[in-house]
Amino acid sequence: MNTFTSSFRPARALLLHSTALGLMVGLLSVTAHAQGVYRIVGPDGRVSYSDQPPPAANARPTASPGSGGTASPQLPFELRQINSRYPVTLYTSGECAPCNSGRILLNARGIPYTEKTISTNEDVEALKRLSGQASLPFLTIGSQQIKGYSDGEWTQFLDAAGYPKQSALPTAYRRPAPTPLVAAQAPAAASGPATAQSQPASAPSVEPPVNNPAGIRF
Repeated sequence: MNTFTSSFRPARALLLHSTALGLMVGLLSVTAHAQGVYRIVGPDGRVSYSDQPPPAANARPTASPGSGGTASPQLPFELRQINSRYPVTLYTSGECAPCNSGRILLNARGIPYTEKTISTNEDVEALKRLSGQASLPFLTIGSQQIKGYSDGEWTQFLDAAGYPKQSALPTAYRRPAPTPLVAAQAPAAASGPATAQSQPASAPSVEPPVNNPAGIRF
């Protein structure tokens, strides 16, 4: 009996020691995960991940799920799926009351959309090619075109596309700034003084007011 007891005690002590060691390793692992994972971009452009903080010059914090970066968080999954199938684009111009009403509706409902502004003759021509006319506002939901503003009509098509009736946008979401329909291009540089002198002087063109291009109807 004494021999069995004396041989059992070392085995029991070894088992307890192994169990304690396992618990310590587990706690260290949990602590490492709690500290976060660092995304490291090397000089050659290769990306690696580590639980150790890298030098500040190479450190790039990994965005958490649901985050689209520092500028604006990513859309919720369901809303992102709808927006990828039926992207919304609003075409507007300054001093256009219906355009502002449409913008208010989209903002209040939390619709992620792109806004294109019409402020030059080139913008007007491009709008005519898109919609067949120059009336504003002009809204597209996927391939669906809606000319003019109507609360009921816009709501009907947004519902049909599956957009939520109430805003599901993250609190920190920031809408992209409006951009011109036709991107401005820098004028081509003259090839030389002789070229500039050989061209006859032309009468200055008269541009329409920026806030109300010629031919636009509200």
